Amino acid sequence: MKTSFQRLQAIVARDYKLAIDQVTPESTLESLGIDSLGVAEMLFNIEDEFHVNVPAEPVYDLVTLNDVVRFIDTLMAAQPAASPDAVSSPQGESPLPT
Repeated sequence: MKTSFQRLQAIVARDYKLAIDQVTPESTLESLGIDSLGVAEMLFNIEDEFHVNVPAEPVYDLVTLNDVVRFIDTLMAAQPAASPDAVSSPQGESPLPT
């Protein structure tokens, strides 16, 4: 299973057309060419990739990718765990074979 950093690294490398080895935990968003508009776009992509809800309040303390990973991990820890009973098929049948 990929770590939060590896998943974020893939997003950043794809969206900013960077070589994967350029995207390190210590990389600053500025050094990667990510401005304030880019941060907003990245947060939308994080919501999609990590299935979390990013709060509407601005996030000011995201300087490095390590900061972003800590932010993601905090959001993931705050999410309620999905119940296995909450999963259903389109017809309401059990998703598991009988």
